[in-house]
Amino acid sequence: MNRSKIRVVAAACIASLLLAGCATQRQTAGSTVGGAYGGIVGAILDSKNPWRGGVIGAALGAIAGATIADVSAQGAHQAASAGRPVEYRTEDRRGHYYAEPEGYDNVRKCRRVREKVYVEGQLVKRRTVLYCDQPAPPPPPRYRYDRRNDRYENDDD
Repeated sequence: MNRSKIRVVAAACIASLLLAGCATQRQTAGSTVGGAYGGIVGAILDSKNPWRGGVIGAALGAIAGATIADVSAQGAHQAASAGRPVEYRTEDRRGHYYAEPEGYDNVRKCRRVREKVYVEGQLVKRRTVLYCDQPAPPPPPRYRYDRRNDRYENDDD
């Protein structure tokens, strides 16, 4: 491998690390799943050069996965704050996102939103998201202070 190819690969790796810091947790998960599936499909479809197909498929899949995750987060937040269903469709009418509020959970003080994602009329994803009024309280500490011995102890359950 010559030096120019090594430099291109190194630059791509550095750029991906820098751009990863700009993504939210949902976008990171969506781009990871999209990139993995896109890489597999691209490698299968490009029979002459599977590496090229895998790289192109992974890049396109990562972009699509991050975009879908971002639309999902925005739609669920709009449905929770407005208290009414939210619907998005792609321009070619193949993709359909639907979020509808299911009510308020008084115990957790959270709004529940049901999300559904359809691709070409088939349900591909369904989940319930909670949007809470207050952040969740921190978990209780797993240690206690023993005054007699002047030290902290862990409770190994």
